[in-house]
Amino acid sequence: MHNFTPVSALIGGVIIGLSVALYFYSTGRLAGVSGIFENTVTKSSKSVSNLLFLIGLVVGPVAIYYLILPNKPIAFEITNSYLLIISGGFLVGFGTRLGGGCTSGHGICGIGRLSVNSMIATAIFVLTGMITVFILQQLGIYL
Repeated sequence: MHNFTPVSALIGGVIIGLSVALYFYSTGRLAGVSGIFENTVTKSSKSVSNLLFLIGLVVGPVAIYYLILPNKPIAFEITNSYLLIISGGFLVGFGTRLGGGCTSGHGICGIGRLSVNSMIATAIFVLTGMITVFILQQLGIYL
């Protein structure tokens, strides 16, 4: 567990919680990213605000990182396997539609509203992720 970072995880959780509350109180909508993405793609009446939200998800953390650590490059590696990236993206998209939302919608907003459906969906998301990692490790694929 060399990647265990409880302080940064706590700070991140507080920031996410405050962001979800701010988004809800400023727009009256829940911050479920899959729903926001779908509404952006399907050209709903709220597509501009949704697009700005999605851009902010990427640009915001990068901007804050460079404000705090301006001379330190962001270094991370996901995987070199395009097959794994494409199949993972497909499975995440399929699971999001099947589960009626994503981890941000169910795990953050739904559980915060004490939704039983969201609690069950989040438990299934986590369990599926654990099983997937276990199977991939058994196959010699380490993430």
